Parts: sequence; C-alpha cells; structure tokens
Amino acid sequence: MRTGEPLPAVGEALAALATGLWHWDTATGLVTVDAEAARLLGLPAEQVSLTEAQARARLHPVDWNEITGVIQLAVAEGTLAEVRIRIMDEQGRVVRVVRSRSKPSFDRARKAYRLIGTLQEVTEPAPGTPAGRSAVTGDWRRSREAFLLDAGRALAEARSTQEVLRVTANLSMPGFSPDGLAVFGVSGDRLTIIGHHGQQRGTESPFSDMPLDTDYPAAEVVRTGRAVYLSSAEHYKARYPLTWPLAERFGRRSWAFLPLTVAGRTMGAWMAAFTYPVAFTPDERSVLATVARMLAQALTRAGVAESERALTDGLQRTMLPRLGPQRIPGMSVAARYVPTGGGLQVGGDWYDVIPLPSGRFALVIGDVQGHDVRAAGLMGQLRIALRAYASEGHRPDAVLSRASRFLHGISDEDPADPRFATCVYVEVDPATGVLDIARAGHPDPAIRMADGTVLTRPTSGGLPLGIDPDADYPTTRLTLEPGETMLICTDGLLETGGHDLDSGWRRLRVILEDHKGDLEELADTLVQAVHGPSSHHTTGPLADRREDDIAMLLLSREGGGCGCGDAMTVRPPARRSVLTVAQAEPERVAAARQQLRELLHDWASPDQVDSAVLLLSEMLTNVLVHTDSDALLVAEMTGEVGGRRLRIEVTDGGDDLPHKRRPGELASSGRGLVLIELLAHAWGVEPRGEGKSIWFELYESVNGSGDGSRTS
Repeated sequence: MRTGEPLPAVGEALAALATGLWHWDTATGLVTVDAEAARLLGLPAEQVSLTEAQARARLHPVDWNEITGVIQLAVAEGTLAEVRIRIMDEQGRVVRVVRSRSKPSFDRARKAYRLIGTLQEVTEPAPGTPAGRSAVTGDWRRSREAFLLDAGRALAEARSTQEVLRVTANLSMPGFSPDGLAVFGVSGDRLTIIGHHGQQRGTESPFSDMPLDTDYPAAEVVRTGRAVYLSSAEHYKARYPLTWPLAERFGRRSWAFLPLTVAGRTMGAWMAAFTYPVAFTPDERSVLATVARMLAQALTRAGVAESERALTDGLQRTMLPRLGPQRIPGMSVAARYVPTGGGLQVGGDWYDVIPLPSGRFALVIGDVQGHDVRAAGLMGQLRIALRAYASEGHRPDAVLSRASRFLHGISDEDPADPRFATCVYVEVDPATGVLDIARAGHPDPAIRMADGTVLTRPTSGGLPLGIDPDADYPTTRLTLEPGETMLICTDGLLETGGHDLDSGWRRLRVILEDHKGDLEELADTLVQAVHGPSSHHTTGPLADRREDDIAMLLLSREGGGCGCGDAMTVRPPARRSVLTVAQAEPERVAAARQQLRELLHDWASPDQVDSAVLLLSEMLTNVLVHTDSDALLVAEMTGEVGGRRLRIEVTDGGDDLPHKRRPGELASSGRGLVLIELLAHAWGVEPRGEGKSIWFELYESVNGSGDGSRTS
C-alpha cells in the first residue's frame, strides 16, 4: 500500500485475516454475522441474521452456557469477554473451534445485553491439558469463580432431591466438564444410588445395593471421608481390580469420587466421570471439592424439606375424609385440599361430607387459626366433634353452637395460646335442593347459576368458633336450583397470590363464569388458577402476604349447566335469587342491592339496572320502616338476551296495603309507589294469607330507555 492511500475498510481487513464480525442484541433475540463469521459457523458465506435458537444450534451446548456466564462477568468487571467455542454440525460433531472476543454492554432501560465481537478459528487443544483448561475462556481463575458463583446459586435454589440432581447434571465446569455423574447415598451398611446422569437406565443396578466394605471407589470414599482421583483406566484397574469390570463397559477414561460431607458426617459420595484423560491438578481438585460441598448441603436441605412436606401433607390428609365414589341422588360433590405452606407450616383447613340420620347430608368447611402442628391437631378434634353433633341429628345452628363450646373448652387448656376457627355448615336436602346454612366468621358461599352467572350469597352468621361459648348462629335457607353449583371454600382460595377477599372473588368469578367442563374439571381449574403456573400472572396487590392452605367444596344440582354429566346441555334462560332481610339486619339491604347488580351484570341498559336497584331499595326499606316483619326478596329474570323480563317481588307479614300518595315538596316519605309507577313497566300489590306482596317488572331495552306503560 502506497503512502497517502486510504486504509482498507474494517470488514475487508478482517476478512483478509480470516476473522468474522458478529452482533448480538438480547432484546431483539437476533444474532447478525458477516460472511466470514457465517462460514466459521458452518453456514453459507454471506451476511445473515439468526435467531438465538438458530445460533445456539451451531454451538456446543456447554459452550453456550459458558458464553452467558462470561458475558455477565465481563459486564460486571468492565472487561472484554473472551471465550473459545466449539462449532457443531447437524450430526452433533465438532467441526472447528473458534475464539470469540467481544465488548458487552447492558442496557438498563431495555434490560438487555448488546455485544459486538469477532470470531477467529483456532487450533483445538487436547482436552484435560493445561492448554485445554485455559482455552475455554482465556482466564481459568476468573472462569472458575464465575462457575462456582453460578453453581452455588443454582444449587441453593433447588427445592427437591431431583431438582438438585438435575442442576448438578447441567453444571458446565470450566475446561473439564464430566460426561457422567452419579450420587451415592448410604442406607445402613449398604451403598445406594440416589441419582445419576450420562448412563442409560438399568445400568446402575450393579451399584445400587453394594456393601460398604466392597473394593469400590465410592464405598472407600464413604468409609474414609477422603476423595479418590483416578486419572486413567490403568490407574483404576490397578487400584480396584475387583470392580474394574463393572466400570470398564462405560468407556470412561478418568474418574473423581468425592465425599458428600455435612457437619463432619459423610452422607454419601459424588462421582464425576470423563471420556478423556484428566490430570486432576490442584485447581481442578479445588473446583470439584467445592462443588461436592455445595452438593452435599443442597441434598441435605432438599431432604429435610421433602421430609417436612411429606409429614405436613400426610398429617393433614389423614385428617381429611375421602369422598370416594359416593353417590348423592340428583347431586354431585367435588372437593380439593392443597397445602401451600412450606416446611412444618401445617394448616388448620379442613372439609367434610356427613350423611345425616334424616337422609340428608351436610357439607362442612373450616379453618382453625394458625399454621402449626397444634392448629392441625385442633382441626382434627373439631372435625370429629362436628361430625358427632351432626350425626346426632342437630340442626345447623345447634351443631355450630355445640362446636363453639367444645373448641372454647379445649382452647382453655392452653390459656397462653387461645385458638378460634371459622366454619360454614350446610345441610342439604337432595330431593328439593334446599340448603340450610349456618356460618361462623367464614366467607359466604357463591352460587354459579345455570347460565354461568355467579352470585355471592350473603348469609347470616355468628362469631368464629371458640371465641364465645354461648354464641348464636342463625340459619339462612337457600334453594339450589337445577343446573346451579355452590362453592364454599377457605380464604386460601381467595387470598393466595397476594389478593384480598374482594379481588380474590373477582378472580374466581371469571373462572366460574367461563368454565365449560364437569365438576371435577372445575375444581382442578380453580386450584390451578390460584396455585399453578398461571397464577403468577394474576397476583394481587398484597404480594408480600404469606400463602395459605386451600380447602374447597363444590356442590351441583343436576340440570342444564351444572357440569354433572349427561343430564342436559342446554342451559335454561332464567336466573333467580332469593334473600331474606330481617328487621334486626338493615345492613342486608345493601347486600340485596349488590346481589341484584350481580344478577343483572349483562343487562343491556345500565339505566334500567339503576332503576331496579333504586326501586328494590325503596321496597325493602318500606318493609323495615312500616312493618314489624322481615322482608323476603325474590328476583327472577327470564327470556332471551335482548328481550328479557325482570320481576322483583318483596313479601312481608304486614296486613296494611300500601297506597299511592302525593307527598308535598318537603315530605320525607310517600314517594315509593310514585317511583315504581314512573320507572317500572308493570307493578302491583297482592294480599296474601298472612301479609302482602308488592312486585314490579322491567323489560330489557337495548336502546337504554327505562320508561314504560304502567299496568296494575
């Protein structure tokens, strides 16, 4: 090149040096390579953009993991990322080795890495040699530290023995990754295999039940607590001639057997086997010994956690009934229990299905305060007591009163730790669908109607069990219509995932309304939505709240829409809600308004919904103010969408019929019938044998008009 001539382009210079350029942006997931880099990757020699998956398919999987670790370390240290990569063909064979050098950066706004680097072919060093060790990253010690940090984090996050073994099998050690792994445990005076990787199934049988005095490396490690390193097949054969035939058939050339020691006690051994000779230098032995210590601790933690989970689950499930294939004429029942606490966080949730002497049956669900062994013990005693009281034929209010007195009595045995329990007791008449419900501080039941509409049913209730031995538990009577399903559950189903009661009900309502399967599938769907992988996308505002156990009962009355089998598939176009508002419970007027809004959730005209709520409030308030009796509300919607009829009827025990008046401007009453006449399409007053009934009707209007002609 003559003096004064322009320098060649960077790409031309690099191509002349057989060096390729590449660019990787993790935000877009694309890897762009020039013609030379494409050739080195085994692709046609032209510029191309690859997805991460396509680029990864060209590299050795161990080296891909190495790249990600080196990049993170280089960003943290502000240095270049240098790594040696094996390029694979479609048959999984190594075709060449390239060195990559890049300058990575991290974009905090996009939370992504961006790299620009070079690729250059190099000569592959022999595995296990010092050159082979340094070739992986160009910096053995830095690579070792990054590997140990990643390995420690991965093993610390493993929650079960199988997960620990899976993490160990995927560890990519810098410069000398093993081809086969095995973890040995001790059972009495025998050596057992906890898990293995890199061997075919069934090949572990000669090693799975071996006496500890056998002339085998793993057995010697357990006996002595000292590691055994075998750098060649000749070394193995000379030192362990009796068991060498067992190991010879695996075709390995180097082995490391290390003790798994916790708190000074050797609990097993770990074998790492290699298909190439490894010298086991002090650095390599240091890495293997460190991994063995982390592996031993991870296995110990996983074993303790599994034992606690098994104890918790076993203790809880032995106290819960098995529904089995029992058949209730005209009805179906499904139940679920999910322990969500960790360790020995035993919950007090339970459910029960109790046959009654009358031929009816009872559903019970409850939750004892606390998450410990005492809560589970109290739960078992309370469940037995409730079953005994119910089997004696007592009504729901009497059953809960007796149970409250019982729990108060046994809680007094430990005054420093008093306990209470919430509970719902439902007595069911299968022939009529009548439900008599008594509630002790527990969430209200929910009803899924035949057309999929979901209502929470306010019921009368008392204090949680065990607080006041003389507490009263009034009974609420509902009717489960054909095709309807009742859900009763503990608060864990509502609040798991950081939800409160309100947001939890909204989440469940969507699931209940959209479900099309049978009752068992509905139960699985509800649990999966709050406790499975999908629940991570629906967390509530209280994400730091501890998780709670889940208990749930579903009861369906056969008919269209219940999901009980082959009864009917066409859902009737009717919705019906019944509610009693007692003189002593004026706050239930608000509950009635809310229930009516839920009943009319898909009504075409919001103005008509507001009118219906206003008129209902007027009718219920008049009963409470002008009579001494309770009010019975019946709301029914019939017809097809777009042309439905809503009929609301309020019945009371008073004999005085209401009369329309013309109130003055400042009058505080007398406008109820005037409003009904103005807003309702039809209304009327009907005397009954005892008392009277006032009703009105609204006809669905898609144009939003709430006015209509009056008929009386």
